[in-house]
Amino acid sequence: MEMAEVIRRRRAELGMSQSDLARVAGVDTRQIRRYEAGEQQPLLSVAVAIANALKISVGELAGMPDHRVNLAGDWWAGWQTFRDGEEIIAVQEVRFRQEAELIQLETITRGRSVEDGGYMWRGELRLWDNEILMGWYAANDGSVRSKGTMYFVLHNHGVNMIGRWVGLSYDGQIVTGWGSMAKSEEEARTLIGTLKERNDLTVG
Repeated sequence: MEMAEVIRRRRAELGMSQSDLARVAGVDTRQIRRYEAGEQQPLLSVAVAIANALKISVGELAGMPDHRVNLAGDWWAGWQTFRDGEEIIAVQEVRFRQEAELIQLETITRGRSVEDGGYMWRGELRLWDNEILMGWYAANDGSVRSKGTMYFVLHNHGVNMIGRWVGLSYDGQIVTGWGSMAKSEEEARTLIGTLKERNDLTVG
């Protein structure tokens, strides 16, 4: 893909106008128009500023193929949690928004009623080598204090992920349980069940 097309597409993905991009990159709007029209190529220092503004690498800006797995979209998250010492398997929909290796997560559904301990949350995961995702989560509901860390191993085809969460919950300050992400509610539940049976992370 030509650089002009990369700039146009990525700017549109981020919802930026040409003047927005020019302002963040520190160049004149007329220059952005010329770059997008393919009339000129930016100097290296300007290309770096544009790439940073578009949250992509200089290589991606230059049209080099990106081999990073794309995980953006809606997923189902499965969680092994506990309340008053009793195990609960909670499943809820989560939306992934990906910019390079950084993924923003936000729940779409609560999964369980408030009375049963369900809550909305947001978080971030960082993708490493198309294999491992590590990050954090925190409750969005004001009355809920839950927050902590997440660690997932990505399926080699990017279709699901399994791992653990560790954090502050209703049952204590350091609580942990199995976690899964999949494209269907049923698969998310099945992965949790398999993890519990095998008691390891060798599911694949």
